[in-house]
Amino acid sequence: MQSYASLGKRSFMSKTNYEALSARLKVLAHPERLRILDVLRHDSECVCHLEALLGKPQPYVSQQLRLLREAGVICGEKQGQNVFYNICDPEIARWLDVVLGPIGDERALDEPVAACICPKCASVALPLAV
Repeated sequence: MQSYASLGKRSFMSKTNYEALSARLKVLAHPERLRILDVLRHDSECVCHLEALLGKPQPYVSQQLRLLREAGVICGEKQGQNVFYNICDPEIARWLDVVLGPIGDERALDEPVAACICPKCASVALPLAV
C-alpha cells in the first residue's frame, strides 16, 4: 500500500501557490468588501454611490476599494470627476457566484439613491415635493 506522501503529495503542493491563494481569500474575508463586491458584480459604481448604498463614510469606502484594487480584484475607469469601479478578475467573479449565489434580478440596485450625487443618480430627475 502506498503512503500519503507517495500519492503525489509533492506534485499537488507544487501546483498550488498557497501564499497567493491565502492573500486572495484574505481580501475577500471582510463583510464590507463582500458587500462592495456584491454591488459591483451587478454594475460599475462610483465611490459616492457605494458610500450611499453602504451607509459608510467616503474615506472608509475608499480604503476598502484601495485594498480590492491593490489585490487586482477591481479596476477603476475615470469618467469625468468620478471613477467607476468594476470587478476585473474573472476568477473572483466566479468565486462570488459560488459564495454569494448567482446574480439576481435586484432592481433596487439600479434605482437612484437619495444620498448619492453621482451621474447615475443625478441623471434621474426626482419629483419635487409639492
